[in-house]
Amino acid sequence: MSPLFKFKGGVKPRTPTTHKTASAQAPIGIAPLPSILVVPLHQSIGGHPRPLVAAGEIVKKGQRIGAADKWVSSAVHAPTSGTVLAVEERLAAHPSGLPTLSVVIEPDGQDEWIELEPIDPNALTPERVREILRDSGVVGLGGAVFPSHVKTEAARSMLMKELVINGAECEPFMTCDDLLMRERAEGIARGVAIFRDLLQPERVLIGIEDNKPEAINAMRVAVKAVGEVFSVVPVPTRYPAGGAKQLIRVLTGKEIPADRRSPEMGVQCFNVGTAYTAWRAVAFGEPVLSRIVTLTGNVEQPRNWEILLGTPLKEILPLMRPKADTNRYLMGGPMMGFELPSLEAPIVKASNCIIASSPALFPPPPPEMPCIRCTSCAQACPHELQPFELYWFARSRNFGKTQEYKLFDCIECGCCSYVCPSHIPLVQYFRYAKSEIWSRERDKKNADTAKARFEFRNAREERDKAEKAERLARAVAAKAAEQKAASADAPTDAEAAKKAAIAAAMERARAQQENVQPRNTDDLTAAQREEIAEIDKHRAPPQ
Repeated sequence: MSPLFKFKGGVKPRTPTTHKTASAQAPIGIAPLPSILVVPLHQSIGGHPRPLVAAGEIVKKGQRIGAADKWVSSAVHAPTSGTVLAVEERLAAHPSGLPTLSVVIEPDGQDEWIELEPIDPNALTPERVREILRDSGVVGLGGAVFPSHVKTEAARSMLMKELVINGAECEPFMTCDDLLMRERAEGIARGVAIFRDLLQPERVLIGIEDNKPEAINAMRVAVKAVGEVFSVVPVPTRYPAGGAKQLIRVLTGKEIPADRRSPEMGVQCFNVGTAYTAWRAVAFGEPVLSRIVTLTGNVEQPRNWEILLGTPLKEILPLMRPKADTNRYLMGGPMMGFELPSLEAPIVKASNCIIASSPALFPPPPPEMPCIRCTSCAQACPHELQPFELYWFARSRNFGKTQEYKLFDCIECGCCSYVCPSHIPLVQYFRYAKSEIWSRERDKKNADTAKARFEFRNAREERDKAEKAERLARAVAAKAAEQKAASADAPTDAEAAKKAAIAAAMERARAQQENVQPRNTDDLTAAQREEIAEIDKHRAPPQ
């Protein structure tokens, strides 16, 4: 038996019961096919999958309708066979009520599968297993919906000491993981073996809260049946023991610093539901098409149901049979869940629990009173923050100080609000501060991007001007060079005048020679006169 450790903070519910018993009495039910499916393409942390279908297409069960966008993303599949009615923006299962790109499918009732390819996981390379996990849409089903192939990839280059499997399920009302471990323990154990083979840890620890004795026994039997040496460890029931960092602390004694990830400390954590879907994806080729959801609260029949992803909430109301005074519906537990904006919101991979609320079950909160600085919130915080300081800085909009006090280390577990004697909704203040900081950072990023574009445009205009001036200078220089070359070949004005004067003088001399007056021959002898006559006879006539 591995020694157990404690994490600081946490709370125990004030009520005598955690409202888990009612929904854990009946086995997991299979929800009927809905009349319409609205499958959001973005159901995990990371990129938005690209749609692979268009309106009017016929799809089969398990067919990919959304391809993973880059590595940190996960594929989405058709939960059943039918006709694609539209690929459009539809209401998301999110407190904002904003739409998200979704594939709307009308089931044909045949539930016809694509051709599946069962594979021996031992015959696959680790890289191929990760590709199957990505293309099968395997993500964290504990609520974080982080793509599982990315978690195994991030830990591949690090020496793993422990692999932690999270079966704590600490939130009130929730029993989906409890029933999954009771009924499908062997599949979980085989999925854990897949993660073990990918990460090669020194030991595997399966942590389950001690208020789930049936699940603990079932997992021990399953681990023994598959021939593994995994340790099934009961952990004390205390919220939020199901948080990854808290469970790692309890099982291994390792405290994960706020600025580091668990693989850097030699440990990685997966949910039991994630392990089960990984086994079905790798061994049977089945993508993630459904999940087990706890339908509980102000209902006639609390129970766990396996529901197709994309099923609108209004389609599962007959399964819940809500009572007449139901006034709203929560997705998730009462501590970290949120109110669904409409009955049109669909079931997604993060939908582990739907709670029908009523004024009697969740009475209106008492009026908020001034903070008395009792520090009860600090004592309950599992991350050892100072919520009362964060509250004052968030309320005064001093967001720089909230970051100094590690606002973003808050996991919004709600322990501080739960114990506050002044009934201050501390988590709401923290969410407000985070959203404001994100908004300002987004605005700053947009402003920086606009400034960079403006500076780039100015630099480009200056470059164009410089290039234009350089081209003009080269043209002027070339023209000057041509003129200089032409002037070098042609005589200068002085030389031309001198040459012209010489030519004129020579011309005058020639004319004088040609037009000379006849000589006086009286004084010549007869012989000389004959000689001159002979020369004149052969002289060329004037031009």
